[in-house]
Amino acid sequence: MNVEQFRADLRAWLDDHDLTPGPDHSLEGHMRQLARVHGALYDAGWMRYGWPVDVGGLGGRPILRAIVGEEVVGRGLAEPGPYSMVEVLAPTMIDYAPAELAAEMVPRLLSGRELWCQGFSEPGSGSDLASLSTRAKPRGNKGEDWIVKGQKVWTSFAQYSARCVLLTRTAPGHDGITAFFVDMDTPGITVRPLRTMHDVDEFCEVYFDDVVIPASRMLGKPGDGWRLAMDLLPYERSTCFWQRIAYLYSRFDRLIAEVNDPDDYDLGSAYLALHMLRCRSRATLHRLADGERLGPETSIDKVLLATAEQRLYDTARDLLPGVIELDDTSWRTEFLYSRAATIYGGTVEIQRNIIARRLLDLGKE
Repeated sequence: MNVEQFRADLRAWLDDHDLTPGPDHSLEGHMRQLARVHGALYDAGWMRYGWPVDVGGLGGRPILRAIVGEEVVGRGLAEPGPYSMVEVLAPTMIDYAPAELAAEMVPRLLSGRELWCQGFSEPGSGSDLASLSTRAKPRGNKGEDWIVKGQKVWTSFAQYSARCVLLTRTAPGHDGITAFFVDMDTPGITVRPLRTMHDVDEFCEVYFDDVVIPASRMLGKPGDGWRLAMDLLPYERSTCFWQRIAYLYSRFDRLIAEVNDPDDYDLGSAYLALHMLRCRSRATLHRLADGERLGPETSIDKVLLATAEQRLYDTARDLLPGVIELDDTSWRTEFLYSRAATIYGGTVEIQRNIIARRLLDLGKE
């Protein structure tokens, strides 16, 4: 399918179908709006392009779904954070879940009927996934069920999620990490939202107290969890950024409109950071479209995103004197959230270590 024609047809469809968000700008309102947008796009077929036919997709190159995300988020129809969960978790289900389970579940995510979360980080083992301690033990001799006990933290949107891609420890070491696809209404699961400094409770603590998970919900085989994480994290650090970049560009345009006396250098520096990020992200998307498997090189994408996002909001603070500090506007909330750009998805320090060791072969020191 011609990419430019696809974009033109999508834009025409969006122009003809009013998906403008309502007045509720709370996190719960954002979740309802996301379900509404996903449902409309799925029913019209747009949300199915770029995904395999055997999980309810319509086929085509992955760049088609990137275009959908770019147009939707760029128009302000959905928030980039919740929207990006599809791009992170659907490929994981396709690659690791039993075929029947993927065929049943992925359409629920694409259509907005469900939201999923990602149970990776733990207290004391955020970026260091290898040290996770949430344990899963087989119940009985036949191994038909597993019993999970432990705690996760920084689990985005867990309070709104129907399912969770969960990492557990089943044996020592990297080979002792096993992944499960867990129903969040299973007895023994407790979700506690965490309110951050930008006054939104999108992160959660999740407790697992002797939670029973059927063996049929294991993703891959026992010990495949580390490999699953290494396959998932490149998506979290690259392709899901395409729509966030569109959002940041829209905020850049808004900044230009609001600045009374713009400093060409400050705006130029912010634009250059955004443009460099978009060029890198575009190259990553085309690599994926060409059938390449993403890997440690996506740490470069993550560093560029953190740099561009913080540069943009630092520029807003400098060119809109007092607005972030004194006024209760979206600029304040977004400036505070941008401070986390060097932390979420793996800290910038971790990303630079990956670049140094795995791409530049500079060793551990």
